[in-house]
Amino acid sequence: MKRRTWVALGLLAYIGLPYLLVQRLGLGLIREGRQGERVVALTFDDGPDPRTTPGVLDALREAGARATFFVMAGRAEAYPELVARILAEGHEVGAHGARHRHAWGRSPWGGWRDPGEAARRVAGVVGRPVRLHRPPHGGYTLATVLGQRAAGLTGAHWSVEGQDWHPDSTPEGLRSRLGARVRPGAVVVLHDAGPGARVTGLGLPGLLADLRARGYRMVPVGELEGASPLTPADLPRRVMGGLDALLDRLGGVRYAGGRADGLFRVGRVRFPLAGVRLADGTPVPRGTPAAEFHVNNPLMVDLGLRRSVRLAREDFRDVARDLVTRPELRDAEVVFCLSALSPLLATLGFETHDLPATTARRLHLWANLLRRAYGSPPDAPEPKLSVMGRAAFLERYGTAASGEWAVGSGKEAPSTHH
Repeated sequence: MKRRTWVALGLLAYIGLPYLLVQRLGLGLIREGRQGERVVALTFDDGPDPRTTPGVLDALREAGARATFFVMAGRAEAYPELVARILAEGHEVGAHGARHRHAWGRSPWGGWRDPGEAARRVAGVVGRPVRLHRPPHGGYTLATVLGQRAAGLTGAHWSVEGQDWHPDSTPEGLRSRLGARVRPGAVVVLHDAGPGARVTGLGLPGLLADLRARGYRMVPVGELEGASPLTPADLPRRVMGGLDALLDRLGGVRYAGGRADGLFRVGRVRFPLAGVRLADGTPVPRGTPAAEFHVNNPLMVDLGLRRSVRLAREDFRDVARDLVTRPELRDAEVVFCLSALSPLLATLGFETHDLPATTARRLHLWANLLRRAYGSPPDAPEPKLSVMGRAAFLERYGTAASGEWAVGSGKEAPSTHH
């Protein structure tokens, strides 16, 4: 075998597979918790720094929030009083690194040694063993993985990235970005030192206020329900979530209301079926402009059906808002879903229609695949069409309970989220 082939295989084993399986898919790492409750874990990297960490701690204390700080060993040793304050105020401390260098730029020996060295030095400041480790930049090689294992550490990644370090990032931009992306069970990465701290320090109070207003509690990673290292049995759910995200991007499907913690995703399509007529006699020809909604499957699985139905009544208001505020949805004449959830959707006002046999078989196979991926028995009911006319949908869901907006006429009205 040629030398270049051996080199390629070596790089695949040392960098390629750890990047795909660990860094991207999260195998063996903590990266999120269950979505059944509105709880989120905020994490802060690169500190402590006496110029910026106190402001982060002040904001957390004012909001009654607790977090996890992944500290650099040298900084922890230099500022033990800040580490003491972090612990005294109920936060969690993990190890970030002995040297802040991406794993891909380190020697195998250095990559293997760094997790254990960082954990030992941080533990010396904390006064007890450190359990969690997040390598600088969240970067992994085979040496990093083996180094964590040898030191008895659990890797902690993230599911939502604040990108406060980006040169174009601003406090308001950070607040808006995370407001759209945070969801129950998320692990959010921010910075209390370094370039990201200039943005996070200013944006954090507003972000915390927003999260509290939406019913979130902020806890350390170690207290996040269901936050355990991802196992091979968890990979189907992770892969399916990634596939959903890819299909959404390709199809122009977006979370209703622009929030990842909502129950629905919505996109504009041409109605795919022929011969459908609504109960009031209105025909819906194939090709009619329509809004198709999809269920946020991980959220629904973790909530359970009963709580999902309650949330659906609220989150359909976001779908109604999208109908009048998203330009591509303004001509949608019907709102529909092709799924095995028709009995539940019928309780929410949707008509139920049978599907053509070939379409039903295809969707039934897909529904059972989803159920397997999310750990449910593969016995999905027969998929059907659930559909409602635009006017009926807006009449039913187009007025927020607070009275902030009304779209019964189908005309756009300014609003804020309920």
